[in-house]
Amino acid sequence: MASKIPFVRDMTFEYGVPQQVSPLIRRVVAHNPGPFTFLGTGVYIIGHGNVAVIDPGPDQPGHLDVLLKAVEGERVTHIFVTHGHMDHSPAARPLAEATGAVIYGAEGEPIPTESEVRMEAGDDLAFRPDRPIADGEVVAGAGWTIQAVFTPGHTSHHVAYALKEENALFSGDHIMGWSTTVISPPDGDMAAYFASLEKVRDADYATLWPTHGPPIDTNVRGFIQAYIDHRRGREAQILAALREGPASIRALVPKLYADVDPRLHPAACHSMLAHVIQLTQEGRLRTPGPVTIDAVYTLS
Repeated sequence: MASKIPFVRDMTFEYGVPQQVSPLIRRVVAHNPGPFTFLGTGVYIIGHGNVAVIDPGPDQPGHLDVLLKAVEGERVTHIFVTHGHMDHSPAARPLAEATGAVIYGAEGEPIPTESEVRMEAGDDLAFRPDRPIADGEVVAGAGWTIQAVFTPGHTSHHVAYALKEENALFSGDHIMGWSTTVISPPDGDMAAYFASLEKVRDADYATLWPTHGPPIDTNVRGFIQAYIDHRRGREAQILAALREGPASIRALVPKLYADVDPRLHPAACHSMLAHVIQLTQEGRLRTPGPVTIDAVYTLS
């Protein structure tokens, strides 16, 4: 069995209403709940007076007005985007045009998701930052200091942002309290994801603020290790199943996900594909042709 993760899902909030959640952080939750967004997109406002916004959220009616009201009487100077998905980045450009803020994010064009099932809230293929940010780069504002922490895996260009004054990390979709993270090839990469998880774990942040759901603020290191152990457990399940003989991902999923609604098995196939790509690249599995859901795999 894959290891259990001590999920945190309880969160008190009111849609569209700014909530002071720490001395430097306010959160406004967009009204876009769903299977990939949980209760909605949490937009974070950092500082007071001259402020930064992290993951402005979706392009939906009324949302920009909510954000502008939340910062009324203040000046938005910086907008930081973790990655180009429709629940994170589309409001960045309208907010920048309304405030004069500069948009920061990773350089590179988004890679469209290729899947027979919907695996995410959707790719924002139009997203481009005004100012590409580098891993480890520090941007200072009025009473706050943000450092970019590259965390590829969920997407190839995912960036988390550390708030130095509070030893906190805005983890985007890299680590979430309410659920595991979708790793969807070709943009998602399991090997990169493992490396990013270890990178964040070893940084010893006091708090993680995901874009969806409540913060992770108790035993952060242990929570991230549980995330890693869960993925390693899935990996071990795949290897154990293939010890019984060659099989395809499509054949393995009903066995390994027997307790999951069969309607979700196509999504499970794609998630398993990310693991199998990594195991094949590491030489632990082999297949005579391309690595696909229907290819037959054997242990090396």
